[in-house]
This record gives sequence, structure tokens and C-alpha cells, in this order.
Amino acid sequence: MSKIIKIGTRDSELALWQATTVEKKLNELGYLTEIIPVKSTGDIILDKPLYELGITGIFTKTLDVAMLKGEVDIAVHSMKDVPTALPKGIVQVAVLERASPVDILIHKGKLSFLEKNDTNATIATGSLRRKAQWLNKFPTHKVVDLRGNINTRMQKLHDNDWDGAVFAAAGLERINLKPEKFLNLDWMIPAPAQGAMMVVAIENDMFSRNALAQLNHNETEICTFVERQFLKTLEGGCTAPIGALAEINENLITLKGVLLSLDGKHKLEIEKTVKINLYQNFGELCATEILENGGFELMKSIKTSLNQKH
Repeated sequence: MSKIIKIGTRDSELALWQATTVEKKLNELGYLTEIIPVKSTGDIILDKPLYELGITGIFTKTLDVAMLKGEVDIAVHSMKDVPTALPKGIVQVAVLERASPVDILIHKGKLSFLEKNDTNATIATGSLRRKAQWLNKFPTHKVVDLRGNINTRMQKLHDNDWDGAVFAAAGLERINLKPEKFLNLDWMIPAPAQGAMMVVAIENDMFSRNALAQLNHNETEICTFVERQFLKTLEGGCTAPIGALAEINENLITLKGVLLSLDGKHKLEIEKTVKINLYQNFGELCATEILENGGFELMKSIKTSLNQKH
């Protein structure tokens, strides 16, 4: 066990928390580790919405390169940031037990704008999925772009006169930033794999792979597999408003999925349950049903309008 496993991570507070969590688990198993922080393009370019940067995996690419160069052995990611197709030579080796998958609204203390459907209300988010679902429910609201790591986004919410901003509950809980004034958005379908952490390694590095396999949480791995398969079949990277949440109940698995137009006016939803042993192509089946019921046309129009913005 004398080999030191070098753990690559982004350098944000949340990413470092995630890497340290994996490090502790490996140390408990008797492995030696070292954390190596790397800055990603997604963290550096904050003045453009994610879809305009046009790269899937903008937060994972820099770490992929560091791994392929041999500078780090493994990388820890928020699973929802990881493209559904990993680079050649890099494999998923562990999915940790999922935290809360829900989205929450952080607000300034007044929620009357939700009840009255206040036409002047302004909500901030950098996510096309959150924006589309918000506008679907509150078509008269204004949604503004919000980028940066969690700390930066919280500060921007504080500094602007917005009514609120949408965050993933898991990220805020992990670094103790979840304020008292929040609202669970239980009607909003989260990003595929939201709340889960994924660890990747170099394919032929059996030492690291064997070490990490011991950290894998089977139920979370199955649910995120189904959600990401749904996403992949619909062909969304960061670029389309797609939500998916799979949950296991005894020997059954249920998937809720959604695809929306960018302005939230069109929404295609699905909810299906199958026996757990049929999970391997369950995400694909649900996505195919959405595509056949208007999803093809919707995806085409989303791609067209995003290409025009580039």
C-alpha cells in the first residue's frame, strides 16, 4: 500500500470538501493520499453562461488532462458536471452515497412574489434546466444568469436586488452555507445525478481502481446510471433543459424525467416504474418515449436557438 494516490480536484471550497471526503475514506482503508487542486476553465470564465462556452465537461476537462498526463491518479467530481461519455482511458470507479438531490430557492425573507405571481420578480440561476422549469411555473418572472462557485453566487445574490436564486441543496449543506431562508423546490426535477459524487481513475491503474471500488454505493450508482442514460439518449450535455430523478423502493425503480423548451413554455414529462433488474436500459426507454412524443422536434429547436447564440 506504499503508493500514494494523488487526488485531483477543482479548487473551489465545495470541490475541496468532496476531495477531502474521498481522501478520508481512502485513509480509513489504509491508503496514502495527496490532494492536488487544479483550476478549471469553468471556474475562470465567469462572464459567459455555461452553454455559450460550448464545451461539455467544462469543469472536468482540466482534470481529465491532468490525469492523462499522469499528474493525478484519480479525480473527484460533482457527478452532474461530468459528461455522459468519459474520455478514452478514463473510467468511473466509484459513486458515493447520494446527498439530497433537490433544488432550493434561497430568498431574502419575502415570498409574497410567489403567491401573487409578481410580474416584477427576478430569480437568478446559471442553469438552463432551472430557468426553464421556473419560467414554466412562473411565466411572468424574469430569470437572470448567475455563475461562479457557490460562495461567489451567494455573494452575488446578497449584492443584487434579486428576489432569490436557485441552488442545489447538497452543495450548500456540504460546506455549511445553507441559510435559514430557503424554500424546497420539490416540484423542480433535479439535474441527472444531482447530489452524487463520482470518482474517476485511469483505466489501467488497477491499484487506484481496486481502492476506490470499496467506496462505491450500489443504489446511488444504479439511480445515477439510469438518470445519465436518460440524459445521454436525449443528447443533452449542459446544453438542454433536462431533469431526471430515479429512486429505488424495495425491488422497484421509478424515474421522473423532464425536457423543456428554453423559455419553459413547452414541457414533456415522464414517470415510469419497473423492476430493479430491468434498470440497464430503463433510462433509454423513458427518453425514447419523450423523443417520440415531441422531444425530437423540441431538441432540434433548442439546438438551433443555442447555435444562434454562439
